[in-house]
Amino acid sequence: MTAAAQIQVKCRHIEETDLDRVAERLARSFPSRPLSYWSAALERMRRRPAIGDCPRYGLLLESGGRVVGVLLQIFFRRGEGDRAAVYCNLSSWCIDPQFRSYAVMLNSAATRRKDVTYLNVSPAPHTRPSIEALGFRRYCDGQFVGLPALSPTRKSGAKVVDFAPDRPEAELLAGYERALLAEHAAFGCRSLIVLADGAAHPFIFVRRWALRRTIPCEQLIYCRDLDEFVEFAGPLGRYLLVRGGAICVTDANGPLPRLVGRYLPGNGPKYVKGPATPRLGDLTFTELVVLGS
Repeated sequence: MTAAAQIQVKCRHIEETDLDRVAERLARSFPSRPLSYWSAALERMRRRPAIGDCPRYGLLLESGGRVVGVLLQIFFRRGEGDRAAVYCNLSSWCIDPQFRSYAVMLNSAATRRKDVTYLNVSPAPHTRPSIEALGFRRYCDGQFVGLPALSPTRKSGAKVVDFAPDRPEAELLAGYERALLAEHAAFGCRSLIVLADGAAHPFIFVRRWALRRTIPCEQLIYCRDLDEFVEFAGPLGRYLLVRGGAICVTDANGPLPRLVGRYLPGNGPKYVKGPATPRLGDLTFTELVVLGS
């Protein structure tokens, strides 16, 4: 019998009184992120509204009064009214080596609800076979990295403006889209509206860093459809360029036609398990936004 088997291990919801210990455990497993990052990320999760009876933070494994494993869960809704579906982004999975045998128990507890669609948007390469063995399917195969400012303007007169709830342009959006852009602006994202032919098209980007945080890039977090991003890539790219965002990254399953850039297969794949199928170009309320860059 292993030492781990001789010690009682409990799997339970993370409570507010656990946050300091959880942040310390995460900082040990992800040393590229300091303790201050995890403390701030958990505080951002604390400020979010709860989704029904779903956990606010996720699950932990506890043994002998110590946190020996953590799996963060970010629950959110996508869609409008009765059509809104509940999603959960599983993130920042870590378990002490001697308790790895409890990984299946932690996953089972985290994905037991059949009415929830579970996402893993940042799987480490060595975990991907295990994720697939647990019933997750890949819905995004790679990423497109491009220079949208070099794309031609396809709609004459297209104009890009910063979103603000009281701007007249915001009134052209559906109510749930106005709320979406407002919430993500509060997270520090760049919420934009493209005006063309009297219609408004919403977009959300978040600043990321590549090559050991030396090169800034803008990651697409939301658009109605990737075809809209392609259509308005020129004006969006030039708007972002003068604000220090020459490079844009978006999830894709192949090259994006008419855009200057390169498709990177296998880069940033994403997985799903559950009743809904996520749409490429929609990373709203995932760890890329909620946990911070």
